[in-house]
Amino acid sequence: MEESNPSTTPEPLLRIDGSRLFTRWLEQERVSLIFTTYQASKIFFIGLKPDGSMSVFERTFDRCMGVAQRGRTLWLASRFQLWRFTDILETGQTHDGYDALYVPMTGHTTGDVDIHDIAILPDGRAVFVVTLFNCVATTGENDSFVPIWKPPFISRLVAEDRCHINGLALDQGRPRYVTMVSRTDVVEGWREHRVGGGVVMDMWNDEVICTGLSMPHSPRVHQGKVWLLNAGSGELGFVDPKSERFEPVAFCPGFLRGLSLVGNYAVVGMSKARENRSFNDLPFHARLEREKVAPRCGIQIVDLKSGAATHTLTVEGVVDELYDVVAVSNQTRPMALGFRSREIHHILKVADLNPDLMRA
Repeated sequence: MEESNPSTTPEPLLRIDGSRLFTRWLEQERVSLIFTTYQASKIFFIGLKPDGSMSVFERTFDRCMGVAQRGRTLWLASRFQLWRFTDILETGQTHDGYDALYVPMTGHTTGDVDIHDIAILPDGRAVFVVTLFNCVATTGENDSFVPIWKPPFISRLVAEDRCHINGLALDQGRPRYVTMVSRTDVVEGWREHRVGGGVVMDMWNDEVICTGLSMPHSPRVHQGKVWLLNAGSGELGFVDPKSERFEPVAFCPGFLRGLSLVGNYAVVGMSKARENRSFNDLPFHARLEREKVAPRCGIQIVDLKSGAATHTLTVEGVVDELYDVVAVSNQTRPMALGFRSREIHHILKVADLNPDLMRA
């Protein structure tokens, strides 16, 4: 790892490798990748060094999950806070060889409410899924969070994770599509409906647009389609608006969470499933046995036209579960500041003098 992290205890073994042409794909598409793992409380930034080899940079944020990037803004969900980062580098500027430097400017305390997906509105505000309270929300100046929508079958907002709502997609800059594991209105009722109980809902009209899913995650609107990960079956696909069914495009060998779409490619997060009641007996286990492969942790690049798995980023060692992944356009080698080193004490961005604010 490239982060300077002074500690008397050595970091556990972690290995991140790209397939043979993975770095060439990053270069050709002019993207870098960001992914999170709540298991290790890390956010990773994957890019290219000047010599064309892979750059891996990490920072520590407690139980980080949903991440979203838009322009110079990045939002990250951690255990009980949302963090808003700003890239403080000007166009063409670099810092220690990095062309993006995300600094945590604002922390909003939400409480430990199990925030999953985040999306960024055109004005830079975050909207996010509050899984424990079964709703979609935004930040409030004097509130932990401000609910803006709940599924119509949820009778009240209580901390009971009734349907395990997890995914959120914008459409035309507005929150629209959500995924949830079931349509249940009792505490943790979703656990009994992990196979076949999942749905996609349209927030604009409270209608279900897709049923029969197994633990769906990460809906995204791209090229006129609603794409998502049918995590329990290990499949990437899209919603067919005519049949209201899920149309699989590719199988990825893992439990799938985290989806970013860039051009004609999908960037898919894969995890090794835990041995507990949430992951037992899911369809992808049988598929792995048929294919004679073990579940993998990492990122799979999938060609949307052919369904071919073209490139892979493999994560091995102490990390075997990812949550979210973002493909960032026009950034070659991003990094961020955290709180475990002293860099954040001295790297500043100061606005121009503005005496008009005294008269506001």
